[in-house]
Amino acid sequence: MYQNPAPPSIVNMPSIVKTLRVVADPNRLRILLLLRGEELSVAELQEILVMGQSTISTHLSQLKQAGLVEDRRTGKSSLYRLSPPNGTPVDQILARAKNELPESAPDQAAMRRVLRKRQDKMRSFFDSVAGRLGKDYVPGKSWKSMAEALLRLMPPMIIADLGAGEGAFSLLLAQRAKKVIAVDTSAKMIEVARDQALRHGVENVEYRLGDMEELPIDNAAVDLVFFSQSLHHALHPERAVEEAARILVPGGRIVILDLMKHRFEEARELYADEWLGFSETELESMLEKAKFSEIQTSVVHKEPETPQFQTLLAVANKSA
Repeated sequence: MYQNPAPPSIVNMPSIVKTLRVVADPNRLRILLLLRGEELSVAELQEILVMGQSTISTHLSQLKQAGLVEDRRTGKSSLYRLSPPNGTPVDQILARAKNELPESAPDQAAMRRVLRKRQDKMRSFFDSVAGRLGKDYVPGKSWKSMAEALLRLMPPMIIADLGAGEGAFSLLLAQRAKKVIAVDTSAKMIEVARDQALRHGVENVEYRLGDMEELPIDNAAVDLVFFSQSLHHALHPERAVEEAARILVPGGRIVILDLMKHRFEEARELYADEWLGFSETELESMLEKAKFSEIQTSVVHKEPETPQFQTLLAVANKSA
């Protein structure tokens, strides 16, 4: 006799009896409610729930066996998340449990505190980068000049980081952006940048291999374009600025951090610089040619060491 097939959500679900048995425990329900919205480690669950590591691990093991939780390796630890898709009976159970469990609201508040600590840990990574300037040196790329530029950002936005290199600045922008599209011509740089994002759990950065003068980004796709010490590597800087205008939405902004024009010829060999910086007049001319308006330029940093590179900041708007 023909029987109607079960809905896909039921077919793909674990045994309903096994599922109900597992979720009958209030503490496992608390864990599921937390993992419903965020990926968390065992240590983070310990801090939120104030339970021992062995107790948390036992609950997670039972939830995994029931097919309700899955994990993924990230560095030396694992992050756990909810398995079933939205719309299954388990999702309905959790929706009810959120209102009925008295611990639900305090758990969510504790989770927010834990996630803030995770973000602080990410920020400490960037502090450590600042302490290695002698080893990983790039002319004009100072934290002071970057801070000057960041003050003018208007998050949350979709941002293009052009000539992103190893992606440290992209990760910094990602803390406040809707999405960061990081573009670089070096496949190795893109690989390193992706690894860094994975290690630090950053998911809103998309890395694309491409040239600043022929960007792999659609027209009017981003709110902000950033050149951070990268424009002087372009063969034709004016074309890169025109491409920036193409991918910006009407009213979008461009920010250029680059070297003030200098005479340190060794930079061509030492840092593969195509151009020895730009004058304010040159940047203004490029921006005007690309139909940008409300152009502002200023020197935001001067290095004390010879050859005393200066950092030039230019900000402009794309006409609506």
